[in-house]
Amino acid sequence: MPHAIDHPAPSPTTELQAQLALHFPQRLLEVAGGRVTIRECGTGPAIVLLHGIGSGSASWLEVARELGQSARVIAWDAPGYGESSPLRSLAPDASDYAERLLQMLDALDIQHCVLVGHSLGAITATAFASGVQRQRISRLVLISPAQGYGHPARALLRKEVRNKRLHALEQLGITQMAEQRSRYMLSPRASVKAHAWVQWNMARINPEGYRQAIELLCGEDLLRHSPLSMPCEVHCGEADGITAPQSCQDIASALGATFSLIADAGHASPIEQPMVVASQLALALKKSLTGASL
Repeated sequence: MPHAIDHPAPSPTTELQAQLALHFPQRLLEVAGGRVTIRECGTGPAIVLLHGIGSGSASWLEVARELGQSARVIAWDAPGYGESSPLRSLAPDASDYAERLLQMLDALDIQHCVLVGHSLGAITATAFASGVQRQRISRLVLISPAQGYGHPARALLRKEVRNKRLHALEQLGITQMAEQRSRYMLSPRASVKAHAWVQWNMARINPEGYRQAIELLCGEDLLRHSPLSMPCEVHCGEADGITAPQSCQDIASALGATFSLIADAGHASPIEQPMVVASQLALALKKSLTGASL
Protein backbone atom coordinates (compact mmCIF):
# COMPACT_ATOMS: atom_id res chain seq x y z
CA MET A 1 0.00 0.00 0.00
CA PRO A 2 1.28 3.50 -0.73
CA HIS A 3 2.48 5.49 2.25
CA ALA A 4 0.36 8.43 3.34
CA ILE A 5 1.94 11.78 2.66
CA ASP A 6 2.47 13.88 5.76
CA HIS A 7 1.51 17.48 5.16
CA PRO A 8 3.06 20.06 7.45
CA ALA A 9 0.66 21.55 9.96
CA PRO A 10 -0.41 25.10 9.11
CA SER A 11 1.48 27.80 10.97
CA PRO A 12 -0.27 29.62 13.80
CA THR A 13 -0.36 32.82 11.75
CA THR A 14 -1.90 31.05 8.75
CA GLU A 15 -4.76 29.84 10.93
CA LEU A 16 -5.21 33.24 12.56
CA GLN A 17 -5.16 35.04 9.22
CA ALA A 18 -7.94 32.75 8.02
CA GLN A 19 -9.96 33.55 11.14
CA LEU A 20 -9.27 37.24 10.62
CA ALA A 21 -10.77 37.26 7.13
CA LEU A 22 -13.77 35.23 8.24
CA HIS A 23 -14.61 36.64 11.65
CA PHE A 24 -13.05 40.11 11.86
CA PRO A 25 -12.89 41.46 8.30
CA GLN A 26 -11.31 44.72 7.27
CA ARG A 27 -13.08 47.58 5.56
CA LEU A 28 -12.14 51.05 4.44
CA LEU A 29 -13.77 54.30 5.55
CA GLU A 30 -13.33 57.55 3.65
CA VAL A 31 -13.07 60.50 6.04
CA ALA A 32 -12.14 64.16 5.72
CA GLY A 33 -8.50 63.46 6.57
CA GLY A 34 -8.14 60.62 4.07
CA ARG A 35 -9.09 57.06 4.99
CA VAL A 36 -9.31 54.81 8.01
CA THR A 37 -9.14 51.03 7.87
CA ILE A 38 -11.13 49.23 10.53
CA ARG A 39 -12.10 45.70 11.48
CA GLU A 40 -15.61 45.08 12.73
CA CYS A 41 -17.80 42.25 13.99
CA GLY A 42 -20.95 41.70 16.01
CA THR A 43 -24.01 43.81 16.76
CA GLY A 44 -25.21 45.62 19.85
CA PRO A 45 -23.67 48.39 21.98
CA ALA A 46 -20.41 49.66 20.53
CA ILE A 47 -16.94 49.06 21.91
CA VAL A 48 -13.99 50.69 20.12
CA LEU A 49 -10.46 49.25 20.38
CA LEU A 50 -7.25 51.26 19.84
CA HIS A 51 -3.98 49.32 19.44
CA GLY A 52 -0.46 50.17 20.55
CA ILE A 53 2.63 51.46 18.75
CA GLY A 54 3.91 48.02 17.73
CA SER A 55 0.65 46.53 16.57
CA GLY A 56 -2.52 46.94 14.49
CA SER A 57 -6.23 46.21 14.38
CA ALA A 58 -5.67 42.49 13.79
CA SER A 59 -4.10 42.12 17.24
CA TRP A 60 -7.63 42.27 18.72
CA LEU A 61 -8.88 39.26 16.71
CA GLU A 62 -9.51 36.78 19.52
CA VAL A 63 -10.83 39.45 21.89
CA ALA A 64 -13.20 40.68 19.19
CA ARG A 65 -14.50 37.20 18.36
CA GLU A 66 -15.53 36.74 21.97
CA LEU A 67 -16.94 40.24 22.46
CA GLY A 68 -18.76 40.17 19.13
CA GLN A 69 -21.27 37.71 20.55
CA SER A 70 -22.97 40.57 22.40
CA ALA A 71 -21.49 43.84 21.11
CA ARG A 72 -20.54 45.78 18.01
CA VAL A 73 -16.75 45.62 18.07
CA ILE A 74 -14.64 48.06 16.05
CA ALA A 75 -10.84 48.13 15.97
CA TRP A 76 -9.04 50.75 13.93
CA ASP A 77 -5.69 50.89 12.26
CA ALA A 78 -4.31 54.11 13.70
CA PRO A 79 -3.23 56.87 11.30
CA GLY A 80 -0.35 55.60 9.19
CA TYR A 81 -0.98 51.96 10.16
CA GLY A 82 -2.47 49.35 7.83
CA GLU A 83 -4.12 51.23 4.98
CA SER A 84 -5.07 54.22 7.15
CA SER A 85 -3.81 57.57 5.91
CA PRO A 86 -1.02 59.12 7.98
CA LEU A 87 -1.64 62.47 9.65
CA ARG A 88 -0.49 65.65 7.95
CA SER A 89 1.85 66.76 10.72
CA LEU A 90 5.25 65.10 10.96
CA ALA A 91 5.03 65.42 14.74
CA PRO A 92 1.33 65.03 15.58
CA ASP A 93 -0.03 65.25 19.11
CA ALA A 94 -2.93 63.46 20.76
CA SER A 95 -5.46 66.00 19.48
CA ASP A 96 -4.57 65.05 15.90
CA TYR A 97 -5.20 61.37 16.60
CA ALA A 98 -8.38 62.22 18.52
CA GLU A 99 -9.67 64.22 15.55
CA ARG A 100 -9.16 61.22 13.25
CA LEU A 101 -10.95 59.05 15.81
CA LEU A 102 -13.88 61.47 15.80
CA GLN A 103 -14.03 61.26 12.00
CA MET A 104 -14.16 57.47 12.26
CA LEU A 105 -16.94 57.52 14.87
CA ASP A 106 -18.93 59.95 12.72
CA ALA A 107 -18.47 57.76 9.64
CA LEU A 108 -19.76 54.76 11.60
CA ASP A 109 -22.56 56.80 13.25
CA ILE A 110 -21.39 55.81 16.73
CA GLN A 111 -22.79 58.26 19.26
CA HIS A 112 -21.95 56.27 22.41
CA CYS A 113 -19.32 53.62 23.07
CA VAL A 114 -16.91 52.10 25.51
CA LEU A 115 -13.46 53.24 24.40
CA VAL A 116 -10.46 50.96 24.95
CA GLY A 117 -6.83 52.00 24.53
CA HIS A 118 -3.92 49.58 24.70
CA SER A 119 -0.40 50.90 25.29
CA LEU A 120 0.10 53.99 23.07
CA GLY A 121 -3.58 53.76 22.12
CA ALA A 122 -4.34 54.75 25.72
CA ILE A 123 -3.00 58.26 25.07
CA THR A 124 -5.35 58.79 22.12
CA ALA A 125 -8.24 57.25 24.06
CA THR A 126 -7.68 59.49 27.10
CA ALA A 127 -7.27 62.60 24.96
CA PHE A 128 -10.56 61.89 23.19
CA ALA A 129 -12.35 61.06 26.47
CA SER A 130 -11.28 64.42 27.92
CA GLY A 131 -12.15 66.46 24.82
CA VAL A 132 -15.26 68.21 23.55
CA GLN A 133 -16.81 64.91 22.40
CA ARG A 134 -16.41 63.29 25.83
CA GLN A 135 -20.16 62.63 26.08
CA ARG A 136 -19.76 59.90 23.47
CA ILE A 137 -17.64 57.80 25.84
CA SER A 138 -19.62 55.97 28.49
CA ARG A 139 -16.58 54.24 29.96
CA LEU A 140 -12.82 54.34 29.35
CA VAL A 141 -10.66 51.22 29.61
CA LEU A 142 -6.86 51.48 29.49
CA ILE A 143 -4.78 48.32 29.09
CA SER A 144 -1.06 48.64 29.89
CA PRO A 145 -1.24 52.39 29.19
CA ALA A 146 1.82 54.26 27.99
CA GLN A 147 2.11 57.56 29.83
CA GLY A 148 4.36 59.14 27.22
CA TYR A 149 7.43 61.30 27.73
CA GLY A 150 5.98 64.76 27.22
CA HIS A 151 6.21 65.95 30.82
CA PRO A 152 9.12 68.39 31.32
CA ALA A 153 10.56 66.14 34.04
CA ARG A 154 11.03 63.40 31.44
CA ALA A 155 12.96 65.54 28.92
CA LEU A 156 16.21 63.53 29.06
CA LEU A 157 14.37 60.22 28.86
CA ARG A 158 12.26 61.60 26.00
CA LYS A 159 15.35 62.34 23.94
CA GLU A 160 16.82 58.92 24.68
CA VAL A 161 13.65 57.02 23.77
CA ARG A 162 13.07 58.98 20.57
CA ASN A 163 16.66 58.50 19.36
CA LYS A 164 16.66 54.81 20.27
CA ARG A 165 13.41 54.05 18.44
CA LEU A 166 14.29 56.07 15.33
CA HIS A 167 17.75 54.49 15.24
CA ALA A 168 16.28 51.00 15.45
CA LEU A 169 13.86 51.79 12.63
CA GLU A 170 16.64 53.07 10.38
CA GLN A 171 19.21 50.39 11.23
CA LEU A 172 17.01 47.31 11.49
CA GLY A 173 13.90 48.04 9.48
CA ILE A 174 10.43 46.84 10.42
CA THR A 175 10.95 43.11 9.82
CA GLN A 176 14.05 42.83 11.99
CA MET A 177 12.49 45.05 14.63
CA ALA A 178 9.54 42.67 14.78
CA GLU A 179 11.86 39.68 15.15
CA GLN A 180 13.83 41.31 17.97
CA ARG A 181 11.18 43.27 19.90
CA SER A 182 8.18 40.94 19.75
CA ARG A 183 9.57 38.65 22.48
CA TYR A 184 9.52 41.53 24.99
CA MET A 185 5.77 41.97 24.50
CA LEU A 186 4.87 38.71 26.22
CA SER A 187 5.36 36.86 29.49
CA PRO A 188 7.91 34.03 29.77
CA ARG A 189 5.04 31.52 29.65
CA ALA A 190 3.49 32.78 26.42
CA SER A 191 2.49 30.25 23.76
CA VAL A 192 4.13 29.80 20.37
CA LYS A 193 0.91 31.10 18.81
CA ALA A 194 1.03 34.30 20.86
CA HIS A 195 4.67 34.92 19.90
CA ALA A 196 3.87 34.34 16.22
CA TRP A 197 0.86 36.66 16.25
CA VAL A 198 2.67 39.49 18.02
CA GLN A 199 5.49 39.27 15.48
CA TRP A 200 3.10 39.03 12.50
CA ASN A 201 1.29 42.20 13.59
CA MET A 202 4.48 44.10 14.33
CA ALA A 203 6.01 43.16 10.97
CA ARG A 204 3.15 44.94 9.19
CA ILE A 205 3.83 48.37 10.63
CA ASN A 206 4.36 51.15 8.09
CA PRO A 207 7.51 53.22 8.75
CA GLU A 208 5.72 56.54 8.17
CA GLY A 209 2.97 55.75 10.67
CA TYR A 210 5.52 54.41 13.14
CA ARG A 211 7.56 57.63 12.98
CA GLN A 212 4.47 59.68 13.74
CA ALA A 213 3.58 57.35 16.60
CA ILE A 214 7.08 57.82 18.06
CA GLU A 215 6.45 61.58 18.08
CA LEU A 216 3.12 60.99 19.86
CA LEU A 217 4.81 58.77 22.46
CA CYS A 218 7.65 61.21 23.06
CA GLY A 219 5.68 64.46 22.92
CA GLU A 220 2.60 63.57 24.96
CA ASP A 221 1.79 63.01 28.60
CA LEU A 222 -1.37 60.96 29.17
CA LEU A 223 -1.97 62.57 32.55
CA ARG A 224 -2.27 66.06 31.10
CA HIS A 225 -5.67 64.93 29.77
CA SER A 226 -7.10 64.33 33.26
CA PRO A 227 -9.46 64.65 35.06
CA LEU A 228 -12.05 62.49 33.34
CA SER A 229 -15.81 62.82 33.57
CA MET A 230 -16.61 59.13 32.95
CA PRO A 231 -15.66 55.96 34.84
CA CYS A 232 -12.22 54.65 33.97
CA GLU A 233 -10.44 51.37 34.64
CA VAL A 234 -6.83 50.34 34.11
CA HIS A 235 -5.52 46.81 33.59
CA CYS A 236 -1.95 45.56 33.21
CA GLY A 237 -0.27 42.22 32.60
CA GLU A 238 1.42 41.03 35.78
CA ALA A 239 4.60 40.31 33.77
CA ASP A 240 4.51 43.51 31.69
CA GLY A 241 8.09 44.64 31.20
CA ILE A 242 7.24 47.62 28.97
CA THR A 243 4.60 49.51 30.97
CA ALA A 244 5.32 47.99 34.36
CA PRO A 245 2.47 47.22 36.78
CA GLN A 246 3.57 49.92 39.23
CA SER A 247 3.56 52.63 36.55
CA CYS A 248 0.11 51.49 35.37
CA GLN A 249 -1.16 51.55 38.95
CA ASP A 250 0.23 55.08 39.35
CA ILE A 251 -1.68 56.15 36.23
CA ALA A 252 -4.84 54.56 37.61
CA SER A 253 -4.43 56.43 40.89
CA ALA A 254 -3.87 59.74 39.11
CA LEU A 255 -7.01 59.21 37.00
CA GLY A 256 -9.14 57.99 39.91
CA ALA A 257 -9.52 54.70 38.05
CA THR A 258 -9.81 51.13 39.29
CA PHE A 259 -6.79 48.89 38.70
CA SER A 260 -6.25 45.17 38.20
CA LEU A 261 -3.50 42.80 37.12
CA ILE A 262 -3.91 40.23 34.35
CA ALA A 263 -2.33 36.93 35.38
CA ASP A 264 0.11 35.16 33.05
CA ALA A 265 0.37 38.11 30.69
CA GLY A 266 3.01 40.54 29.55
CA HIS A 267 2.44 43.79 27.63
CA ALA A 268 0.40 42.25 24.80
CA SER A 269 -2.33 40.84 27.05
CA PRO A 270 -5.06 41.05 24.35
CA ILE A 271 -3.02 38.48 22.39
CA GLU A 272 -1.65 36.45 25.29
CA GLN A 273 -4.82 36.30 27.41
CA PRO A 274 -7.65 37.22 25.02
CA MET A 275 -10.42 35.46 26.94
CA VAL A 276 -9.50 37.25 30.16
CA VAL A 277 -9.32 40.62 28.40
CA ALA A 278 -12.61 39.95 26.59
CA SER A 279 -14.28 39.13 29.92
CA GLN A 280 -13.01 42.37 31.43
CA LEU A 281 -14.26 44.37 28.46
CA ALA A 282 -17.63 42.62 28.49
CA LEU A 283 -17.99 43.57 32.15
CA ALA A 284 -16.97 47.17 31.36
CA LEU A 285 -19.63 47.25 28.64
CA LYS A 286 -22.24 45.89 31.03
CA LYS A 287 -21.34 48.53 33.63
CA SER A 288 -21.57 51.26 30.99
CA LEU A 289 -25.12 50.18 30.19
CA THR A 290 -26.20 50.06 33.83
CA GLY A 291 -24.51 53.34 34.75
CA ALA A 292 -22.16 51.77 37.30
CA SER A 293 -19.53 54.24 38.50
CA LEU A 294 -16.85 51.63 39.32
